Amino acid sequence: MTLTAANKPPRKKNSYNPAKTKKLLALTSMAAPGAIWLIMLRYLPMAGIIIAFQDYKVYPKGPSLLNNIIHSKFVGLDNFKFLFSSTDSWIMIRNTVGYNLVFIALGLVISVAFAILLFELPRKRIAKTYQTVMFFPYFLSWVVVSYFLFAFLSPDKGLINMTQKAAWTGEGVFRGTQWYSTTGPWPYILTFANVWKNTGYTAILYLATITGIDFSQYEAARIDGANRWQQMKYVTLPNIKPMITILLIMNLGKIFNADFGLFYSLRMGSGALNSVTQVIDTYVYAALINTRGNLGMTTAAGLFQNVVGFIFLMSANAVVRKIDPDNALF
Repeated sequence: MTLTAANKPPRKKNSYNPAKTKKLLALTSMAAPGAIWLIMLRYLPMAGIIIAFQDYKVYPKGPSLLNNIIHSKFVGLDNFKFLFSSTDSWIMIRNTVGYNLVFIALGLVISVAFAILLFELPRKRIAKTYQTVMFFPYFLSWVVVSYFLFAFLSPDKGLINMTQKAAWTGEGVFRGTQWYSTTGPWPYILTFANVWKNTGYTAILYLATITGIDFSQYEAARIDGANRWQQMKYVTLPNIKPMITILLIMNLGKIFNADFGLFYSLRMGSGALNSVTQVIDTYVYAALINTRGNLGMTTAAGLFQNVVGFIFLMSANAVVRKIDPDNALF
């Protein structure tokens, strides 16, 4: 039977549903603060990218951002040259990328290991205590951590040098290790500090994923004769693989961004450590101070970091999508 205009069933008009509308308003009000924050602090400031291509000046007559941008001279890519014209360019890029690669690798292995160990603890109260102890360093400022570290490494009153002095049996005056002028130990110190501070936070993310695994999978594995190691290998790790992949992609997107507090605060202002602590962020900060607030150069550096990070993020996601499409971000 062919439907004609005469015998087609009438269309139902969209009726007003108070319950559905109320639910929609509730969900919208919950999402609104985050959306407003994202628009105000992430999207609107993108208009300032133009400063990266200007000799930005603050004009006394009508000193508003828009007025300054309109009257500032356009200089093209000149602001980007300072990142590569210095003799320290290779050092800061090498340190930034090198440290981030080490942090990503160690952070992944250690965080996953701690998450699995916490999950395997039979007494949950003890596990929660360990979680709190591990999570606490994440809330500490790097300034606070730098003074904790100084209590150990101080040339005069540091715990390590005082211990060495107490055990000194040689002749002459004991001078101790000048930690803040000796570059050798600092890659290890910075790596340990980063892992110590951030492992707890990442381990909690993995632990939350492990906790959400269907327990019947472990029961089926035990019935098949799998021991604890095999359960971890064939049940736990495959289930947390999506979380590992997502965090890995996100971290690769920040490969050219360094933790400013880590590399600036821990060295306590020692210029002798520049070869192992100089990263893009600290270099840009020093350039900003030395050039008396050249915002064009600092904006160019930030834009460069984000563009490179975006390229890394998209590339990593493309590789993951080709290997395992289900675990890609998009």
